[in-house]
Amino acid sequence: MENKSNSENSAQTIQLTPLPEMVGLRLDKALALLPEIDNRSRASHLIENSLVKVNGKIAKASHPVKATDTIEVTLPAPVPTELQAYDLKLDVLFEDSDVIVINKPAGLVVHPAAGHAHDTLVNALISHTDDLSMKFGEERPGIVHRLDKETSGIIVVAKNDKAHESLTSQFKERSTHRIYYAVCIGTARNLTGTIKSYLARHPVDRKRYASVLGYDQKPLMNPDEAPEIGKWAVTHYEVLARKSGLSYMKMKLETGRTHQIRVHLSESGIPIAGDTLYGADRKIKSIEQRSIQEDLRTLPRFLLHAAELGFTHPRTQERMFFKKDWPEDISALIKKWGLL
Repeated sequence: MENKSNSENSAQTIQLTPLPEMVGLRLDKALALLPEIDNRSRASHLIENSLVKVNGKIAKASHPVKATDTIEVTLPAPVPTELQAYDLKLDVLFEDSDVIVINKPAGLVVHPAAGHAHDTLVNALISHTDDLSMKFGEERPGIVHRLDKETSGIIVVAKNDKAHESLTSQFKERSTHRIYYAVCIGTARNLTGTIKSYLARHPVDRKRYASVLGYDQKPLMNPDEAPEIGKWAVTHYEVLARKSGLSYMKMKLETGRTHQIRVHLSESGIPIAGDTLYGADRKIKSIEQRSIQEDLRTLPRFLLHAAELGFTHPRTQERMFFKKDWPEDISALIKKWGLL
């Protein structure tokens, strides 16, 4: 193995012939065996950013490593983080040296983005703990899954690289347990069901997502016939109550795509109450009771809550489960409407 670099603060290039234990493995798994890389998530990051070459050519993660291969890996120079601490008291449900489980309030963005550079969950985490991994100058330290700004509920954050890799794999392999609740405007046709589609950016409004349509202008629903764009999304639902033109829904996620629940419910004709991006404001007039109409028009957020989260602890392998009810103000409103 050969290392080339100009200084400790510059990029490093590693050139190597595969170790015996690397031969036959996928490239991402093989690179994870190197102490400089250490885990598969970092190996994937390097490959996805075209920083790995095999025999002089940019390589894919699925490349089967051969004994005769020459592998070149460029480790980018550390980038000092510009993240600032945000003094916000977090509702911590569990914390140890590997993970932290938080009940996120509605209105809090998970990681820095346009308009929210310093007042996010990531900034609050930096104020709360020094244990988050900041390698590769990440702007999303420890974040393995997201909740939308207006969604309340449970989120798990990794406090080291090993935990990050384990949790990322669990979400990718769909072994986590995730239950959401929502109040929707409209009456669901069936009491139980599953919504399947490929989700991609909306072709006109880039703030939204939408199901990819086939030639018949219906959502593509065959997981074995993937379109050129879009990611496979599956939402299982159950209607817990229907009253006054509203539906109280329970969703179990099989996948976790951006805006997945919001898109699937909106395209089913029952947008989440308060979700103006996906047409909830246009449905308010369908509600007969004026008092409920007024409640819906003055909602401070859309009514989606991540109520349950289960995963396997990265170090102890213990199966962990967390549950958190709606915030009190929203719970009172749902009870007022007769849905709880």
